[in-house]
Amino acid sequence: MSDPRNGPPPLPGSASAPPPLPAAALDGPGSPRDVPPAPGSFPLDTAHLPQAIRDEVEAPDPLAIDTSATELKDGLNRCPKCGATDIRPRAGTDVLVCLYCRHEWHGARVEEEFGLGEAIDQLRGTVIASGARDIDADTSALMTFKCSGCGAEVTVNTESTMTARCHWCRHVFGVNEQIANGAVPDAVLPFHIRKDDAVARIRQFVDKRRLFALKAFKEQFTPENVVGVYLPYMIVDGNVSAAVAGKGEIKTREYTRGTDKNKQTYYDADVYQVERQVDFTVDDLPLESSAGRGNLDTRANTNNIINTILPFDTKNALKWNASYLAGFTSEKRDLDVEKLRPRLEDQLLSIARAQVERSVRRYDRGVRWEQEQLEVHGTRWVSMYLPVWLYSYHQPGSNGGMLHYIAVNGRTGETMGSVPVQQWKLLLAALTAGTIIEALAIAFLVAAS
Repeated sequence: MSDPRNGPPPLPGSASAPPPLPAAALDGPGSPRDVPPAPGSFPLDTAHLPQAIRDEVEAPDPLAIDTSATELKDGLNRCPKCGATDIRPRAGTDVLVCLYCRHEWHGARVEEEFGLGEAIDQLRGTVIASGARDIDADTSALMTFKCSGCGAEVTVNTESTMTARCHWCRHVFGVNEQIANGAVPDAVLPFHIRKDDAVARIRQFVDKRRLFALKAFKEQFTPENVVGVYLPYMIVDGNVSAAVAGKGEIKTREYTRGTDKNKQTYYDADVYQVERQVDFTVDDLPLESSAGRGNLDTRANTNNIINTILPFDTKNALKWNASYLAGFTSEKRDLDVEKLRPRLEDQLLSIARAQVERSVRRYDRGVRWEQEQLEVHGTRWVSMYLPVWLYSYHQPGSNGGMLHYIAVNGRTGETMGSVPVQQWKLLLAALTAGTIIEALAIAFLVAAS
């Protein structure tokens, strides 16, 4: 029996040397050929690969811009003047205030801090800020901090909040470390619209639609229940080329055939093959990075109203600090860059079509684009929290009913929403309007005769 402290016993037949390798090349299951080569040890000749695969293999690996704040990783956001941790944002501004010494300071803008507005036309490959990296599904939502003041452990559940207070010494903790669960973005755009302003805007929006509103909605309408929430977005810069091709028509003649009620109008047109190519850049294109908010199924909810309160002044976004979320709720990002890429490409093609629109105005019968090609040379992805005041109302009905939202842009005050209506009132109004128009038309014909 060998002594386990001296290692395993020697192999039989040899005191130290391993057995010799077989002379023939190993083949079949379990051979070294089935073992993946070490990274960098297997050079791939891309010259004989199809172009699409070659482009993917030769594309540079995603780069990461480190936006983490190392001084905040212990969870304590300290006042730079007195060191206190009880910090709140000043309502309506981008300023943080120490509630102990009343010192005020402004967060750093990520645009200048990390050069996010520079060299967009030179982007190549995929550049990802550290807060936009892929989400690790195994990462817990619970973050535990050890309080430096009293030694107690404080747990923050990132599913519902980003800040917490030590129940012993009252230190305030915020989740600032960029854990791989989508909770901590690269930047935050603070609220400028106060709650009372948002309540007034929602009330005004509903008052204009109260005539046709559902009776139960009017009885239960309480705009004071509006919630300030930070919604997760990916902000994308891109360097893009696009080509479109199709048929354009120029009208040469218009004429009518038939008599009385059988009249039909005909058009003659010259048809042309139209091709356009455009190079362009996009700066700060917002994409919802929450699958729930990105679900635009109008049969179940009115999430699409979030898009109607765009744009946000993302150029003024500040470097992440959990103190800006004090008093507000937030939603975590649950979509990675690759999941959002198809939506990005759809929007880029829409931008490309808009870019070439001015050059095809001479085709007065329009252009039907039949082929589209998009080449994305480079993109840069930044994860950001954007501020929205959100009021919701659930309308009972079949298949779970309908969830209505009224949203207020937390920066500009732009307001849009959905109000449940009485269908019979709309029908009555339509019939009444139709009757009045028909009566006016008959009166006009009688007067003319």
